[in-house]
Amino acid sequence: MADGMLRLVYQPKLCLASDDVTAVEALSRWPQESYGFIPPTLFVPLAERRGLIDRLTFWVIETALTQWLQWQDQGLFLNIAINISAVNLDHSDFPDRVHNLCVQRGVPCEFLTIELTESATQQPERLMESITRFRLKGFAVSLDDFGTGNATLAQLQRLPFSEIKIDRCFVSEAVRSADARSIIELVVALARQLGLSVTAEGIEDETTLDLIRRLGCDKAQGFYVGRPMSGEAMLDWHAQRYPRAPAQGAIRPVRPADVSPHRRQCHDSGDADARQAIERDDAAM
Repeated sequence: MADGMLRLVYQPKLCLASDDVTAVEALSRWPQESYGFIPPTLFVPLAERRGLIDRLTFWVIETALTQWLQWQDQGLFLNIAINISAVNLDHSDFPDRVHNLCVQRGVPCEFLTIELTESATQQPERLMESITRFRLKGFAVSLDDFGTGNATLAQLQRLPFSEIKIDRCFVSEAVRSADARSIIELVVALARQLGLSVTAEGIEDETTLDLIRRLGCDKAQGFYVGRPMSGEAMLDWHAQRYPRAPAQGAIRPVRPADVSPHRRQCHDSGDADARQAIERDDAAM
């Protein structure tokens, strides 16, 4: 990070109701001349073991906020999803630090989504407080790779997530496998009952995109929708994909609450006792 070797790229997320790209996921990359890109699956665990994960996470957040402001200057308003480590949640003030950084940079919290993998649900008590704090401050919180990890239905009911992301291992098999389709249908039905939106990951072709649209998913992400790209490339890509902008030349701001109002998750969702305790803590600060 100090040497400027890490890069942040952004992968589009397609809203299936409007066929607009209203969000992206920020993905960290470590380019190496000999090996190409070292994947986050290798260097993130290393950062966790070396005690560098907070530094890495805040580098990602600060870089993404800078990019959001640059896009805003060009009239492009996209929600940015940030992946965080379960280790970040060891610090009880982590949600407050992220919120303060957004306030300092002038980026509305509603344009940032916090993504957690299912492995983070192994400590539900700690997770409840952190997620509730994020939701009360206006952030969306997404459960990534759903169906492959440790999340139980009881945790999904209790923890105030706003989105479920169905893992690519189910999505990639959905066209060929009736079992995979059934799993996606069950996840979508469960999400509807809990007031959550659903994103399907790993969309590689038009056939799969059409299928997950019919199965009721809200958003789609994958190489067929768009490959990860730099912030500057994203601006050009979006302008080419959606050339009909308003007359003044600015792309209309799309706020997360505008995308599918009937599927909105209120900020006051989740465990009432946890919310009240956190609100008391915030009032005492």
